[in-house]
Amino acid sequence: MSHLGVIGGGGWLAGALLRPVLADRLVMPADLVLSSRSGNISGFEAWPGVHMTTDNAILVDACDTVVLSVRPGDLDEIDVDLRGRFVISVMAGVTVEEIGDRFGARRIVRAMPNACAEQRLSFTPWCMTDDVREAEMDFARRFFAASGRPHFITDEQELDYFTALTGSGAAFPALMADAMIRHAIEAGIGPETAVLAVRQLFLGAATQMASVSDTPADIVELFMEYHGTTAAGLSAMIDADLAHAVFSGLTAARRRAQDGAD
Repeated sequence: MSHLGVIGGGGWLAGALLRPVLADRLVMPADLVLSSRSGNISGFEAWPGVHMTTDNAILVDACDTVVLSVRPGDLDEIDVDLRGRFVISVMAGVTVEEIGDRFGARRIVRAMPNACAEQRLSFTPWCMTDDVREAEMDFARRFFAASGRPHFITDEQELDYFTALTGSGAAFPALMADAMIRHAIEAGIGPETAVLAVRQLFLGAATQMASVSDTPADIVELFMEYHGTTAAGLSAMIDADLAHAVFSGLTAARRRAQDGAD
């Protein structure tokens, strides 16, 4: 990879992915070209050598690797020829076949990172076409490793599910956190304290689940065996069919991903 271009470089996801890449010097600022419709791209002030343009054709001419980071609904506005280019797509619901047919590319990686990339905590499943070269595969892996944990998959259809499951980033945990905060406030806890407590709870819980061998189901069972206050709360949530609500949400998100919307 000599020059990397990012179409949609002004978007939040592009920024979340690229800042760790630049910080790790995986890509040098002078070798990075960003395009956006407005030309006003913020968040890269620490790397003044980054090139910016409003013309996607100029970007493609200058780069041998092109990242597509636009909303699927804006794809019709992208009119470029990517034949001979190595393409990395982080668009939800747009298959490698569609990318190849639309842009003429054959060496394609498709991935589904999330907003936790900014904190280098994204889980990023990715797949590729058979034409991708070994060096390009290695670059893709290192590119996504800069912002979290890449996970190679062989079945592209799984990306639609991961779009729902992990592509949401903090959204689904935040929904539960918000419910807990509102309950605490109704119980008389001050709003600032409630927010602080729940934020720390989720940080600790996520860190614990990521660092121990016990599965989430094991942790639930462990607390249920104590028959204490936590078990009482867990039992009430189970009786209220919390799992059904989660299943319904993931099913709806997956269906939307399969429809090609983000």
